[in-house]
Amino acid sequence: MKRLFRSIVAVAALALVAPVVAPAALAQTPPGVLIVGQIAEPQSLDPHTVTATNDFRILVNVYDGLVRYRPGTLEVEPALAESWEVSPDGLTYTFKLRSGVKFHDGSDFDAEAVKFNFERMLDENHPFYDTGPFPLSFNFSAIDTVTVKDPLTVEFRLKEPFAPFLSNLAYPTGLIVSPAAVRQYGKDFGRHPSGTGPFRFVEWQSNQRVVVERNPDYWDGAPALDAVVFRPITDANTRVAEMMAGGLDVMVEVPPDNLAGFRNDASFRVAEQAGPHVWFAILNTKEGPFADKRVRQAANYAVNKQSLVDNVLQGTATVSAGPVPPAFNWVTSKVAPYPHDPERARSLLAEAGVGNPELTFYVTEGGSGMLDPITMGAAIQADLQAVGFKVKIETYEWNSFLSRVNAGLEGKADMAEMAWMTNDPDTLPYLTLRSGALPSEGGFNSGYYQNPELDRILDEARRTTDQSQRAALYAKVQEIVHDDAPWLFVANWKQNAVTRAQVEGFRLEPSFLLNLRGVSK
Repeated sequence: MKRLFRSIVAVAALALVAPVVAPAALAQTPPGVLIVGQIAEPQSLDPHTVTATNDFRILVNVYDGLVRYRPGTLEVEPALAESWEVSPDGLTYTFKLRSGVKFHDGSDFDAEAVKFNFERMLDENHPFYDTGPFPLSFNFSAIDTVTVKDPLTVEFRLKEPFAPFLSNLAYPTGLIVSPAAVRQYGKDFGRHPSGTGPFRFVEWQSNQRVVVERNPDYWDGAPALDAVVFRPITDANTRVAEMMAGGLDVMVEVPPDNLAGFRNDASFRVAEQAGPHVWFAILNTKEGPFADKRVRQAANYAVNKQSLVDNVLQGTATVSAGPVPPAFNWVTSKVAPYPHDPERARSLLAEAGVGNPELTFYVTEGGSGMLDPITMGAAIQADLQAVGFKVKIETYEWNSFLSRVNAGLEGKADMAEMAWMTNDPDTLPYLTLRSGALPSEGGFNSGYYQNPELDRILDEARRTTDQSQRAALYAKVQEIVHDDAPWLFVANWKQNAVTRAQVEGFRLEPSFLLNLRGVSK
């Protein structure tokens, strides 16, 4: 395999300098090896410590969870758990596990491994406790105990009924890692991942590639590909050039300007899939101009979101009205997006007694679901300045951007771009808008928004298992957040990717994950 991967690297290097020429002269990627152009370098390959979809796209090919999303849906189906039962009171989930499954390091997958994984995320006294600096282990805060009933049976006891529990288990934070590998590598496990998934980790060369190879013993059938190489190419234009030059087989997050060209070229196939995505700007509600609700609303009226969707994103998104994306169509909300109304924006600024508020706006070069962030940031800046804001943009590479934003905007910035792809209407508001989710408490409420009524509704919605009641509660969440405007609501994206024509079996999922087991060349 080492010789094969050296040839992969050589081909990838050639693609960097290959001219964009006719298809007959293109570079060729190795047979059986899929080269994927990613938008950024991963932070880690430990699913319990990362937050970005960019990383998740790799991780779901290396690990499995107890359950997973059924293809084409956000409904769960069995994975490492063959079946499960839920007690009548909604507090106890009992999972029957698959027998004979091994981690890539040769150790056994069993109920003890499951217990180890969740205690590692939830028990601060666990010897290998590790959730990273900004944990999504919030997803499992309802868990009270995890009990091994026998080697292939594990029981979760919840503190209270929690409607999104199974969906959260299917989310990448619920992927199961090898306890043996964690014990061996400790804090460095994220550079030496071991799961049960269809592909096994081979190497990670920083800022160059992550390589995974076919797992011939995969419990659900070995993948067709010999290997996958994930290459971080942060600049969108460079990714496009590499794709056209033949150095990539798959490119995720295609810039809108290039979609038509790929569609009209028989050498490529364009995939699109709607999903629960929200693109917004976090506003610092704790200090500065945005501590005043009227100024936050003014910003929402000032920015022409429809123009951004039509002209910058070229119809690949819709205008956002709040934190619950339209993909959750069972949540019926009458809340409409803020219209573009510069006069209303100026009036609100005057009412708030601020003439020309000065803002620092964090923008990223690119990252998971960030939708042409530099161009979008510049357009937002121009619209805000047209009504009287004075906006200074600071631009950062994705991982540096995340470290700054996730730590909170206090003392640093007034607003910051952000995007989330989510699995349940609970996830985004609970992790980013709840009073108890402040950065100081390990959450993602980087703008310090607090509303006790919203907190109460979010808690009630988590405990409610009746779908119609949940729908009404999340409609109320949408209404409250829209009015309070702790964010600049911008867009809901339709994700896309382009593949070379010889790539078969590729599909995008509503979860925004990238499952490659069924792909071939």
